[in-house]
Amino acid sequence: MAAPVKKRDIQRNIEDRSSDDEDHSSSNSEDNERNVIEEQGMEIQVDFEGRNPLDPDYHGIKTLLQQLFLKAHIDLGGLTDMIISQNYVGSVVKQSEDLEESDDEDNDINDVFGVTTVINLSSGQNYLCIQQLRDLLKQLANEHATDATNSMIKNILENDSEALGLLINERFVNIPAQISVPLLENLTSEIKRANNKRMAFDFSYYVLICKLYKMEEQKMGKKAKSKKKSNAEEPTVIWSNPEEEIFAEDATCSFEFSVEKESDSGLSGTWTEGDDEMVPYRRVLLFEATKLQSIIDKIKNHVS
Repeated sequence: MAAPVKKRDIQRNIEDRSSDDEDHSSSNSEDNERNVIEEQGMEIQVDFEGRNPLDPDYHGIKTLLQQLFLKAHIDLGGLTDMIISQNYVGSVVKQSEDLEESDDEDNDINDVFGVTTVINLSSGQNYLCIQQLRDLLKQLANEHATDATNSMIKNILENDSEALGLLINERFVNIPAQISVPLLENLTSEIKRANNKRMAFDFSYYVLICKLYKMEEQKMGKKAKSKKKSNAEEPTVIWSNPEEEIFAEDATCSFEFSVEKESDSGLSGTWTEGDDEMVPYRRVLLFEATKLQSIIDKIKNHVS
């Protein structure tokens, strides 16, 4: 049975980057996050709150997982159920005005704007979604990784004494990176509490699947290629979640692959003839669990 609703402190004021005296470490805080986002040339303020996943969040969480895994052969319904069942670890991002609505009201799938959690890939192998995730990692590493990276990932998956956690850090593209810091901080606190209760969250490694976009060189003209070589202002790589580039810097190993042939809703927008065409990729990062806190600290410094 799901635990009672516990609001998570994800307050960040994007307009005012200065620090305050509030305690942001408490997962029971009822403070809101005030984010400023641009929509059709206008700035609007939206209040967000993080809270533990509940049954009504099922379709919203599943939608976010679909934009990450696309057409991969994964039981996303089962994975969503697992995220909700272990809601003492992990958060969903909700618009705060929806939090006080009646439980029996139907929630639109877009009411869930993000999900941050971790799944143990070394235990629960009797679950179909876990076995599928393990098989997917092995397949992708075999097809796209170097021999050394492929060997390392297979060894970790086959050695259950070094537990591997799948870090899920997924949200819609218009949610700014500042929101990731309190969500990740809350996650690490909840992992520690779960470990103190002897739950299966004592990880040696984490794996993170990132969404990124690259300029497709084959379709670039000579002028565009020349700009790229001369360090043009427009980046050739765009990270859907910018903070994940910092994860990549501390990764033990990584590999990537194109998902151009799959329907990708991770980066919205309409391409025009004059735009540089971007190709969607996935980059798989493997990093030591002991580095998670230092990575979060780097993200905090970067976004502030």
